[in-house]
Amino acid sequence: MRVCLMIEGQEGVSWDEWVALARACEENGLDGLFRSDHYLPIFGNGFSLDAWATLAALAARTSRIRLGTMVSPVTFRPASVLAKNVVTADHISGGRIELGIGAGWNEAEHTTYGFPFLTSHERLDELERQLEEIIRQWTSAGDVWPKPVQEPRPPIIVGGRAKPRTVRAAVRFADEYNTVFPTVDEARERRRLLDDAAREAGREPLRYSMMIGCVAGRDRDETGERLGRYRELTGRDAPPIAGTVEEVCEQLRAYEAVGVERVMLQHFAHEDVEMVAVLGDVAESLR
Repeated sequence: MRVCLMIEGQEGVSWDEWVALARACEENGLDGLFRSDHYLPIFGNGFSLDAWATLAALAARTSRIRLGTMVSPVTFRPASVLAKNVVTADHISGGRIELGIGAGWNEAEHTTYGFPFLTSHERLDELERQLEEIIRQWTSAGDVWPKPVQEPRPPIIVGGRAKPRTVRAAVRFADEYNTVFPTVDEARERRRLLDDAAREAGREPLRYSMMIGCVAGRDRDETGERLGRYRELTGRDAPPIAGTVEEVCEQLRAYEAVGVERVMLQHFAHEDVEMVAVLGDVAESLR
């Protein structure tokens, strides 16, 4: 199982903190750094730097880790703008960019920033339309340049809970399906639904990943301190994955056993760069 860091960028992450987090991912052996694409905070009074501007800047400050969104709503940007953003970051990074894309859900940020908020059905229609157009511009469009560095194109991740429309979009267009906050049983069932859909479509299985909250420490005292900070930030008792390095690895191996190939570990206390080093130990144990 490959391990990436997942940061909720809308919760007040400053540029200096982004640089520190990216550097920690590189130095501690994590596979990648992914970030949300929201314009309003969800848990507090934070702020958000634009996701793709941030990723392009981090691409110039890093040399190894994968970088991407988890996920970019199709309601924020026209397909051509999103395609160009990804290509630009792909060139800056030397081919380390991934596009996580979804239908969008947070109506409040659409109202605040003047984005039209369509019905759920319309947003899912737009997801498929944008995926088709983005891939066309990256690959076959003879009048759209430059092409991405990665061949045949940057990896595409569709996110969801294995409902029919997101599975259909992923099977048609994506390389990876990312599911959010599953139990082990839910992860197993969502993997089955995804594999069945890929088989029916006559294509190879998609890579299967998950995004899930995590708090980790080198011992119980350190873990307890971080859980206290997590409660302050989220109002929740604990994330689904929590414990010492050994305990976190044991929990993640249960997901690996049901088909999860990559995990994006959601880290809320973005100022706590030391926890990234702890997750590096997790990544090393699972590698």
